[in-house]
Amino acid sequence: MTINNGTAVAAAPRSGPGPAATATAAPGQDETSGADLVLPLAAVGAVAVGAGYGYVRRTRRARTRTTPGGGHGEPAEARGLDELPEAEERARRSLVMADDCVRTSREELAFAEARFGGAAVAPFAAAVREAGTELAAAFALRRPHGDRTAATAATAATDPAGPPQVWAGVIGHCEEAGRVLDAAAGDFDDLRGLDRGVGGAVQVAETRFRELAGRTAAAESVRAGLAHRYAPSASDQVTGHAEQAKDRLMFATVHLNQARQAADRDERGAAIAHLRAAEGAVAQAAVFLDGIERLAAALDEAAALVPAALSGAEAERAAEAGTALPGVPAGETRSRVLHLDGVLASVRQELASGRPYDPLDALRRIVAAAAPLGAGRTGVLSAAALLVARSAVAAAADVVTTHRGVVGPEARTTLAEAERLLAAPGSTVGLLSADALARAARERAEQDVRFHGNPCADTDVGAAGTAGAAGAAGAVLGGILLGPSPTAPPASFGGPRTRARHGGGRSS
Repeated sequence: MTINNGTAVAAAPRSGPGPAATATAAPGQDETSGADLVLPLAAVGAVAVGAGYGYVRRTRRARTRTTPGGGHGEPAEARGLDELPEAEERARRSLVMADDCVRTSREELAFAEARFGGAAVAPFAAAVREAGTELAAAFALRRPHGDRTAATAATAATDPAGPPQVWAGVIGHCEEAGRVLDAAAGDFDDLRGLDRGVGGAVQVAETRFRELAGRTAAAESVRAGLAHRYAPSASDQVTGHAEQAKDRLMFATVHLNQARQAADRDERGAAIAHLRAAEGAVAQAAVFLDGIERLAAALDEAAALVPAALSGAEAERAAEAGTALPGVPAGETRSRVLHLDGVLASVRQELASGRPYDPLDALRRIVAAAAPLGAGRTGVLSAAALLVARSAVAAAADVVTTHRGVVGPEARTTLAEAERLLAAPGSTVGLLSADALARAARERAEQDVRFHGNPCADTDVGAAGTAGAAGAAGAVLGGILLGPSPTAPPASFGGPRTRARHGGGRSS
């Protein structure tokens, strides 16, 4: 796969051709096999992306890993410190854990809702929202302090009003988020009733699986169309998304079959574990495919909006002509006007050239140039700013969600602030800030993925006969499995104490 900058990451070999899948097995079958699900995807044997990512700095990652799902964020020495103070490091771990728990709980909640309906899952949806509120408060505390650097490390410990109190608050909010989810986990298990049989839940997962499998070819076509109609920068954020969706679906194929096999043998713990692994993979496949379709719609909407945004910016510039901006020297005002004129001329030239361009970036430049003149408070420029910010925030959230096994707290904190600004009613300037923060969060998350490389490099995930080998590396990167092994426990609804409860008795 590639991570935004076009750099290909090597893919490890897989055993067998990796057949593709449609869920066809029936709960009552006496014998099932890996061939029970056949993914209807053309040329899926060529898909080897999930075993990818060249392993980088293996020993350093091993020294700094703090959770079963892999190391989160760069090690301290890579950021100019020999070690982080204990309170800050604990806060970092707490943020990552709480964020993972909330994201996983939302995913499993969606499968329960699909089976039992919204009313039945309402108490658990409320628990997830409450945990999300606590998590947001933790991110809000950490955000003003950002990353600790070598320059600040020496003074922070001696500042009685500084970060130590902040880290304590972060940890407290994260622990409360985990407590809320842990408290709801038992009742959630009672609702799902997986210990009484996984047949109904498997059918829900297979239905979703088939729907996504049927969308992959169309998504590939949409992605190819974007590359043809727009500049490469417009669609590079979804490069490799279709391949990664296939990878997650191949992983789901294996574990849906194994869930049925374990259920036939009355191995209930193993059946639940395989089901949860498959559900996590299906949920992330949906994120990849949705990302392609959402970007295509945003780019088309942006392309239609660019001419109106140009006219709107010119109209607002004319309205401001000769008007002194409050508190701004006349020379500075003139400089801002000239800058806006230059941006508008540049965008018009791009449109007139007939060459592919990036319409979201064109809107971003127009709005950013007009905002210093006080323009964009209403109308088309405000709509353009909202479209750009929404697209950037969604793209960053996709990277964090589908690679949360290795994404650290910096990217998550920056994304949380971008989401807060996007959700809050505010000005065009606020939306521009949300856009900038979201793009920074995505870049940092992608750096974390490249830094950590292949989290399964130390295990023989490609050996023939290894359970879950197909797509296992991607599953670990995505936090679906809570360790660098294809037989690691899957993540489940709940907080830190309960999220791995369905990992016992897993067959290998």
